[in-house]
Amino acid sequence: MSTTAAGTTTLTDKQQRILGYLREHGDTKTYFKSRLIGDELGLTAKEVGANMTAIAEGSFDVDVEKWGYSSSTTWKVTA
Repeated sequence: MSTTAAGTTTLTDKQQRILGYLREHGDTKTYFKSRLIGDELGLTAKEVGANMTAIAEGSFDVDVEKWGYSSSTTWKVTA
């Protein structure tokens, strides 16, 4: 992950896929489990969790907040 002069974050391919998934499903859902995102995208829950941090810290059209840990990390996503 790198930062450009304009201050926007460049995402890896995995991060772009996760962000696209959140944008696509964010209108109908608020809470997402890493495990379920991973199942949809062919990633492990650990890969999703590691990459969600970059999305949460970046300046995007969705806000991501770590929410809970029961049976898989849950993320609260708002547009």
